[in-house]
Amino acid sequence: MTSTPGLSPAARERLERELEQLREQREALAPRLGEDPLGDSADQADLLERAESTSWIDRRISEIQDLLTGGPVAESESALPPGTKVTLRFEDGDVEEMLVIGIAEEAEDGLSTLTADSPLGRAIAEHEEGEKFTYRTPQGEASAEIVKLTPPS
Repeated sequence: MTSTPGLSPAARERLERELEQLREQREALAPRLGEDPLGDSADQADLLERAESTSWIDRRISEIQDLLTGGPVAESESALPPGTKVTLRFEDGDVEEMLVIGIAEEAEDGLSTLTADSPLGRAIAEHEEGEKFTYRTPQGEASAEIVKLTPPS
């Protein structure tokens, strides 16, 4: 089984555990979905809620399978490859070294990471070492300078 490029063994293991749990949840809901919705409106509301939950579970299962098998996750030609290290100087003078990861599920506690498809990741990909750039955040525009950019080895 091939996987999404840059998927770490720890991320793969977490995704596989989540996939197994989702399949168990889906299996537990499946027999009840075929029940006849006879009864009062509360019974019908419960059936509708279970159907919505099952739909969400099915979408997440598909997403995880794609990540584990290197499926439809599209990577831009200009995207930073996973494993790239970037040192940034932000507007307030703070300097931070970050690691580009393939998917958010790979983020590890205590490690500064960013995904290539995040607004910051996309902005960095369009610039070179030594350049200043602006990117969007939920709080508005922010600026940074690329101090060092190291491609994966």
